[in-house]
Amino acid sequence: MFKKILIANRGEIACRVMATARKMGIQTVAVYSEADKEARHVAMADEAVCIGPASSRESYLVADKIIAAAKETGAEAIHPGYGFLSENADFSKRCEESGIVFIGPKHHSIAAMGDKIASKKLAEKAGVNCIPGVNDAIETPEKAVEIAKGIGYPVMIKASAGGGGKG
Repeated sequence: MFKKILIANRGEIACRVMATARKMGIQTVAVYSEADKEARHVAMADEAVCIGPASSRESYLVADKIIAAAKETGAEAIHPGYGFLSENADFSKRCEESGIVFIGPKHHSIAAMGDKIASKKLAEKAGVNCIPGVNDAIETPEKAVEIAKGIGYPVMIKASAGGGGKG
């Protein structure tokens, strides 16, 4: 069990992770942008580290700052919450390489599941029942209509790399 974890997120998810950690006797570290310094998750945490300006591109999405905050505070693990870096295979790998546990899937699992086509092929290979669809990119609108007619309506078209708010 960990003695201290860093939550690399803000808002409700960070608060929920902190509440659970507290029940488990685990100390928490919040990270926050300058705009979030008065946020509830910062007040709830045992420690808090400012990781940059308001823009998430300059704070919550900067792996180096989050890993540095974990090292600075002695956090043994990082919980990504959801969004931000939670689906980033490189972040998971960099945590591992830094000797910090990433509370989530290993980097190779995140990479394998990040592409809907590749992940569906992997699931089918493992014998998982999947919904009807195609396992390749659809190049033209005409091809999409042809496939949809074959499957039957309604259909949903998703970007192969969708996820994390994309597609």
